[in-house]
Amino acid sequence: MADNIGVPNKIDWKKMGFLFLGLGLFTLVYLAPAWPDAVDPMGKHFPLSKEAKGAIAVFLLAATWWVFEVVPIGVTSLAIGVLQAMFLIRPARDAFTDFMVPSVMFIFASIMIGLVFTKTGLTKRLAYKMLIVVGEKTSMIYLGCFVVTSVLTHIMAHTAVAATIYPLLISIYALYGEGDKKTRFGKGLFIGMAYVAGAGSIVTLLGAARGAVALGFFKEIMQQDITFFELTWYMFPIGWIMTFALWGFFMLFFKPEKKTIPGLREKARQLSSELGPLTRNEIKAAVIVGACIFVMAAKQFIPALAVIDKTAIILVSTILFFVTGIMDIDDLEAIPWNIILLFAGAMSIGNCLWQTGAASWMAVNWLAMFQEANWFVFRLFRHGHDQRYHERGGHCHIPAGGPGNCPLSGCGG
Repeated sequence: MADNIGVPNKIDWKKMGFLFLGLGLFTLVYLAPAWPDAVDPMGKHFPLSKEAKGAIAVFLLAATWWVFEVVPIGVTSLAIGVLQAMFLIRPARDAFTDFMVPSVMFIFASIMIGLVFTKTGLTKRLAYKMLIVVGEKTSMIYLGCFVVTSVLTHIMAHTAVAATIYPLLISIYALYGEGDKKTRFGKGLFIGMAYVAGAGSIVTLLGAARGAVALGFFKEIMQQDITFFELTWYMFPIGWIMTFALWGFFMLFFKPEKKTIPGLREKARQLSSELGPLTRNEIKAAVIVGACIFVMAAKQFIPALAVIDKTAIILVSTILFFVTGIMDIDDLEAIPWNIILLFAGAMSIGNCLWQTGAASWMAVNWLAMFQEANWFVFRLFRHGHDQRYHERGGHCHIPAGGPGNCPLSGCGG
């Protein structure tokens, strides 16, 4: 440590540039004179109040800092709440209460489920069984990896699934026998996993934070609640159609150079046997999560349960994980608060834009801008948003896994 005394820290000018860009956009918009009303095609006026203009200023700062990650994304979320309170855009109680609304707590509980499944080894056991079933044909390995990824996103956050599956894919590719050489199979395996995680995560509320956040906004705006299985009823066929369509896509455009990976099934069988029978913690975790999902499903059929919020039900699983000894204080401290704060900040800025009227003002202006545009222009804009979202999530979570965390690592190559 003494060797580092007196050595100046290197300044990251690129990061500083984007940091001040966000601050500059906030200052420019917040201090700008009043902007004209937005007028919809029917002639209705939507004025932009000082608070609404401030909400847009906060949004621009947050978007800049999030995209270029000048500070951890969770810290940007904290800045969202701070700016609302300091510049009187919304009362501090409103701005910071959004950080712990039921939707955010639901995200917290779903992340805890992912951590428990990873810690107990349930996901590893499922992955090994998959490799035994699909065998050594690369086309079936594609399909098996994609199906397991999609299944896991029904009960775990898709970013946690990516972190869990990533080391397994590293090991599968090691057995492919091409070393560090770039291949179509390697590209298809990893890119496909990322896309399939997104496709499968739309099926349940446990798969992605965006579902819980979206339903939270929907309930606040429309005063209508969407149940856990009501969402799954409509999204299940879409999610699985996309999963199999992606398998076909990657078989067509990233067709493996080899037809088989010799020795993969035997290695998977060996590692599966080493895990032994189901442990007590694995059984307890499966029972706890299964019971919570069952109660959420029963809400639709048992009137007495209908009044209980699904967030309270899913949080029971978190409490029981600690009561039964599956998790301890070290696991609590290992929770990825960065990603939880990301969605907490998103809820705060979303409600800020809605409650101040900024969202309506922007929506009407966007409508006027694209009124005569081709439908493809709007879809292109939307696709760009989705892609940036997944890049943020993947960047935050995939490093949580790593080749060194998987028993398959170094088993061939």
